[in-house]
Order: sequence, then structure tokens, then C-alpha cells
Amino acid sequence: MTDRDALAGFAALSHPVRLMLFRELASCAPQGVPAGQLAERFDVPPSTMTGHLQSLERAGLLSSERRSRSILYALNMTGARSLVDYLVHDCCAGRSDICGPAGSVEPLAMQEAS
Repeated sequence: MTDRDALAGFAALSHPVRLMLFRELASCAPQGVPAGQLAERFDVPPSTMTGHLQSLERAGLLSSERRSRSILYALNMTGARSLVDYLVHDCCAGRSDICGPAGSVEPLAMQEAS
């Protein structure tokens, strides 16, 4: 992943609604969710939701698939993994014995509950 690609991903995630959508679709992966269902779930007007979803898709973090009259959005695992890998590439000078794999980090919400 290039710096430019990473910046596009981080910019897409820098909006609260888009970050919420990314996290929601990550929790549903690999299944897709219809855009209309996401708009209802998060009480966001459909046209606004479409703009947010398209922004995440342009950044390579989501993919879309038309099914009949609906568009299903799903996490683009390759794009999401690339962004995480980019972020932790230089972590702990590459010594996994210090910081462990990125997937082993406890989610923030769980850390705060402890």
C-alpha cells in the first residue's frame, strides 16, 4: 500500500458515520448489507448514506454488489487488511515478540470496560 492509498483510507474513516459503517460492516464480514438497511439502522437519509458508502468504496475499504434493486456493501478484506498492515508495519521495529500480531490487540471498548 502506498502512502497515498493509506491517506485515502484514513480520510474516508475520519468521518464519524463512515467509521461507524466500517465497524458495522467489519462485524458482519464477509456478508454484505443492503444500503437501505444501513440507512434505516443508523437513521441516516438514504442519499447521504450512499455518499458515505461510496467514499469508503473509493478508498478501497468496501465493495458493492447489485442484487435486484438493492446494492449490498461489504468489507473489502484486502483493502482493510492492507490499511491495518500499513499502520503497524513499523510497530516495535518489526519485533512481534514485543507487540504481537495486530489481531491480538483487545478492542478499545473491551479495554475501557476492564
